[in-house]
Amino acid sequence: MAVREILLLGHPGLYTRCTPVRQSEVGVLQALVQDLHDTMMDFRRRYQAGRAIAAPQINAMKRVVYMHIDQPVVFFNPILEDKSAETMEIWDDCMSFPNLLVKVSRHHSCRIVYRDQTWEEQSMDLKGDLAELLQHEIDHLDGILAVQRAIDEKSFALRSQRVHLA
Repeated sequence: MAVREILLLGHPGLYTRCTPVRQSEVGVLQALVQDLHDTMMDFRRRYQAGRAIAAPQINAMKRVVYMHIDQPVVFFNPILEDKSAETMEIWDDCMSFPNLLVKVSRHHSCRIVYRDQTWEEQSMDLKGDLAELLQHEIDHLDGILAVQRAIDEKSFALRSQRVHLA
């Protein structure tokens, strides 16, 4: 379909809570899913990064996340459950601020419950990097950016300084 413009840090759309997907919208949203795919793949080519993208990052205010690691997965109306008490600190990155890293704390594990493209309810148990990734993406659906979750005022770095980060 189309590579769409990714909203950048400071755009008011990134701070908007998205509306849920209704079952009747699933067919119409296939174009959005393709745009998310095309946009993320274009970002990967340019930055050699990008595993998932949330609809509000391309100014579509619906609760949709597209992830492509080994294979594409579409999450409609994802919800996080069973978040572990154990947390991890990581340097988070984001397509909406591609040259900035932010140190955040995320749950080490959780479960995601969602509807797939056939509107079947699905769930996945997530750990480590995958748990962090989907917590980040669901934050986007709630209008929350990683910069708002920074551990402290020293939790910001340019990507070019990554070799110096502990």
